[in-house]
Amino acid sequence: MTLHPGSGDPHRFGTEAFYAALGRAFVAMCAVVPFLFLIEALDQGLTAGFDTAAGIIPKRIDGLDGVFFSPFLHHGFDHLYSNSIPLILLGTFVLAAGARRFLWSTLVIILVSGLGVWFTGSSTSVVVGASGVIFGYLGILLTRGIVERSWWNFAVFLLVGLLYGWQLVGILPTDERISWQGHLFGLLGGVVAAIIFRRRRGDLGGPHRSESTLTMP
Repeated sequence: MTLHPGSGDPHRFGTEAFYAALGRAFVAMCAVVPFLFLIEALDQGLTAGFDTAAGIIPKRIDGLDGVFFSPFLHHGFDHLYSNSIPLILLGTFVLAAGARRFLWSTLVIILVSGLGVWFTGSSTSVVVGASGVIFGYLGILLTRGIVERSWWNFAVFLLVGLLYGWQLVGILPTDERISWQGHLFGLLGGVVAAIIFRRRRGDLGGPHRSESTLTMP
């Protein structure tokens, strides 16, 4: 029986641990979306007005708490449907690299995106939605392949670029109903998070003994 020391490394492409981490991340992200649908159903069923109460209202102190709450709220089910698939797909790749990195990176994205909207958005608008976080995950994946110099991350970079590169137009002011500020600052937050929480060169390569094998009868 021959064992490779790197076979249990969840960050090494092709190992069983790697595919297991990817699968767990996918299941976790799939569990997040029903939670968002539940919030939207409660908002509409109870006519609670969550959007106005907990969304970001730029340049107003009473709208600052929306920085943390707005990613969980949406302007109807159509808005939520459009965010669900990219949130699951991009979130899976980000989460697969480690839960702690994922949580801290998400927090950075929420802060940068939300504060960016609050400082630069229109004071007559209420901004909600997970698209800032989605663009943040896009920023992480596009940046991680460069700063970590990982072939796996470069592959993810190409895949995400092909699937969602066209969405980068969303960082430009186009439709006034869409918060391009949230997209732009979310993307920037993802770039910042990818740099701050990057895996160091030594961690990526693993221990030097990974090139050897252990043989057992």
